[in-house]
Amino acid sequence: MTRIIVADDHGIVRQGLQTLLNTEPGWEVVGEAEDGLAALELVEQMTPDVLVLDIMMPVLNGMEVTRRVRQQSPSTRIVILSVYSDESYVVESLRNGADAYVLKAVSTRDLVHAVNEALAGRRYLSPPLSERAITVFIERTRSTPLPLDRYQILTAREREVLQMLAQSMSIPNIAKRLSISPRTVETHRTNLMRKLGLQTRTDLIKYALERSLIPGNK
Repeated sequence: MTRIIVADDHGIVRQGLQTLLNTEPGWEVVGEAEDGLAALELVEQMTPDVLVLDIMMPVLNGMEVTRRVRQQSPSTRIVILSVYSDESYVVESLRNGADAYVLKAVSTRDLVHAVNEALAGRRYLSPPLSERAITVFIERTRSTPLPLDRYQILTAREREVLQMLAQSMSIPNIAKRLSISPRTVETHRTNLMRKLGLQTRTDLIKYALERSLIPGNK
């Protein structure tokens, strides 16, 4: 039995995904998550065969979830489901360890095909994404020296706090969601602002938008 977890912040989308995937012989959706942190927790608890993941999730975005799932559960195949066709989103997802990238505008059979390809150990990009274009883009960025990405020096907890602050969550609510004290949240906020060279909440939100941690106006 292929065990699948679906993660999307819209309940109706999760319901549709569960109905679709459960109709496939030998597949079973064993868990659902409405935010990125919940998805990570489910993967840790259940070690599913496949995680179908929206790229823009509350609390923790899909690209960060992908990076951490790849480290924590290497056997779990990751299929990104997204409305974003921008090369930058695709490349970042693949770099972080995604096995497939599927656009929400395509047919439901495309998603099923993507899951099958991921299970077979093959990478899959749904049309109109071009495998060759993405490969060339990755090679080009690798050959060009990149400036230091300060995001990479943040701890996993600081990244969580960063995204939640950018989503305008209050310190008490962040503390409750992460099961830590408000004082600890404030310490993480101070540290991440220092590491990123940010001064204000406006700076933080602007940084999160530029880094595609939260959705902008599309």
